[in-house]
Amino acid sequence: MPYSSLDIAKWFINAIDRESGESISHLKIQKLLYYAAAWSRLLTGKDLFNERIEAWAHGPVVPEVFKELKQYGWEAIPPQALETEFDEDTTAVLKQVLDVYGEFSAKTLERMTHADQPWIEARGDLAPEARCENEISKDSIAEFFTEKFGEYLSESLT
Repeated sequence: MPYSSLDIAKWFINAIDRESGESISHLKIQKLLYYAAAWSRLLTGKDLFNERIEAWAHGPVVPEVFKELKQYGWEAIPPQALETEFDEDTTAVLKQVLDVYGEFSAKTLERMTHADQPWIEARGDLAPEARCENEISKDSIAEFFTEKFGEYLSESLT
């Protein structure tokens, strides 16, 4: 660790159950990256990827992943070539994130991230649709999720 945010995105793209009719959009991948970054730090104490997460109008976005996948717009993204092998801890975090957050629509995930303090603080007083490239620090994400879930995790680990 850390891995490339694009490789993490490709893992999510390839991990959905296409046989059951699932698809994944660019908007949803961005939110899954945000949650994966949060839970990786919370569960392993390590950053999953080094790239910035920015507070865009539709929620957290990793610009490098946006640039690579923007060609798909709002359409479903097809499977992607992925040559990176993830360690056991990373794979476990990614599976858990997909199990928990993957059931939600992209727009529901967007609303959820808009309620999170790290996104709110990074945007400041900007209008809801205003362009923003302010970084959502991984430290602020980790602090927020530790505050929100830390006690529950401590209890479940004992």
